[in-house]
Amino acid sequence: MQQDSLAKLRRSIALSYVFMFFALFTLISAIFAYWLARKVVMVDQTEVWLQAQALWVMRNVMIYSILAVFAALWFIPLFFYAWNDATWVTATTIAGVVFSAIAFLYLLNAWIKGLSKFMKNKAVF
Repeated sequence: MQQDSLAKLRRSIALSYVFMFFALFTLISAIFAYWLARKVVMVDQTEVWLQAQALWVMRNVMIYSILAVFAALWFIPLFFYAWNDATWVTATTIAGVVFSAIAFLYLLNAWIKGLSKFMKNKAVF
């Protein structure tokens, strides 16, 4: 593999990690992280550690997206003002906060682990 294409792939993975960090705050960034990582996976004869990094980002962004959507479902009762006095609405809100925290910490842990391995030029799995 040529040196300039290797540098482009490394830059794509680095940008993917930047967008993965921003995905902690909005899911739109997760789409960009997934897209940049997918671009690296689709290149033939890329180095194994780069492909492993890209697959790591794709996997964790998908899991985080699923966790975030699941956490968001628990906040639906808050949209109905008439239900706001019920105790079960408070319980679902607390469950939503807990699941949101789990999703946030999951992606933060995956980001730290992946970025540390990326700086060492090693496969993350």
